[in-house]
Amino acid sequence: MPRGCPALVLAAGASTRLGQPKALVPVGSHTLVGLAVQRLLDAGCSPVVVVTRQSLQFEVMKQALGASVIVNINPELGRTGTVQQGLLSLMGDKGRTPRKVVIAPVDRPGWRMEHVLELVEQEHTSTLAYKQRPGHPLLLHSPDVEAVLAAPPETPLRDLISPHLVEVDAPNIALNIDRPEDLRILQDLNLES
Repeated sequence: MPRGCPALVLAAGASTRLGQPKALVPVGSHTLVGLAVQRLLDAGCSPVVVVTRQSLQFEVMKQALGASVIVNINPELGRTGTVQQGLLSLMGDKGRTPRKVVIAPVDRPGWRMEHVLELVEQEHTSTLAYKQRPGHPLLLHSPDVEAVLAAPPETPLRDLISPHLVEVDAPNIALNIDRPEDLRILQDLNLES
């Protein structure tokens, strides 16, 4: 099993359409953020860093066991800024840019640990897909890591990268927990198994 590929869990969104923090939505015995962290750790990702907003920091810390939790103080700038904060955290004091990083948005739970194992084997920026429909997580590979770091934080990630698709048997790979009706779909799935 590959070890040591770092991972980011993106959990800094405002969740305005959902009406509650996505990271803290219950999924069986976990929350969405706890489930994502556990799957990444089970896949051998290390370190795992959760990037969240300041108002959620302490609640997320309670759920994200085994991960570091950092705050994006400007989450309104968008997902790229949140990714940048996570990448800077991974660089730490040594200033070394990671060669590849798994990026898992907290509101996209339709993947499993074994899918991450397939993803980290890729040698270019890639994302999981089911029947050519892209999903998450994403593997950001250099030189795209550097391109994301150099971009203005409000630039949409899709304008910076063109990931290859990695086909997996995951019919729920495009599931996006964004609105209250999505919570009903989430309840009907057994994502913990």
